[in-house]
This record gives sequence, C-alpha cells and structure tokens, in this order.
Amino acid sequence: MKDNFKPPIKTRTTKELLAIAGAPKKWNPQAYKLAIDELYNRKINFKLIDQAKYIEKKKENLEALKISKESYSIFDFIFNLGETLVEIIFAWDLEKEGYLRKAEQQKKFRIVLFFLTVFILLLLF
Repeated sequence: MKDNFKPPIKTRTTKELLAIAGAPKKWNPQAYKLAIDELYNRKINFKLIDQAKYIEKKKENLEALKISKESYSIFDFIFNLGETLVEIIFAWDLEKEGYLRKAEQQKKFRIVLFFLTVFILLLLF
C-alpha cells in the first residue's frame, strides 16, 4: 500500500500512530491501515492500541456529555441576538446533534416567541 500522506505514516512517532489507531473513524481508512501495519512492524504491544481506542472512546463520551449540557445564556442574547434567534427559530436538529439542553430551551423559547408575536399582532390590529 502506498503512503501518500504528509508527513508519511512511517515517519510518525509511535504516539501519533497510536492516536491514529485509537480513532479509526477520524482517519482515512488507508492511513489507519498503514498506522496499524507500522505499529506491527515496530513490534508495539497491541494492548497499547486497545488502550488508545479506550481513551478515544472516553474522549468522545466526555465531548458528547459536554455538548448535551450546553445551553443558551443571557450573553447569547446580548452579544449575538440575531444569530441566537435564527438558531432558535430555524435550527431543527439540535437534539439530533446532541445539544439536549439547548433543544429543550429552544422549545420553550419558540412557545414564548409565538405568543409574543401573536400579542404584538393583536396590538397592531
């Protein structure tokens, strides 16, 4: 298999190769295969690869937890009002993307915005 990566996989450190082997979804399949082959050539214990995969999984879980707890703050409305309102009104996939708290807040904000809009329209007519 040809190594067209920059820097070439063979020249990377063992730590870098373990990072590639630990996160196969984040890397090109060819890079992953070359990294595994190079680790094998360097006679690296495959328990280290399993450990790298375990650590990567923990990182992914931590990131997902962090994302799920992210919420709107008052500063979003003060400093980015337009962007925040567009996200609240038009973003439909917050929950699917893992932003669970934001999705709950979005539902409540949409209800408030709906009634606020109706109230303003009633006042105008």
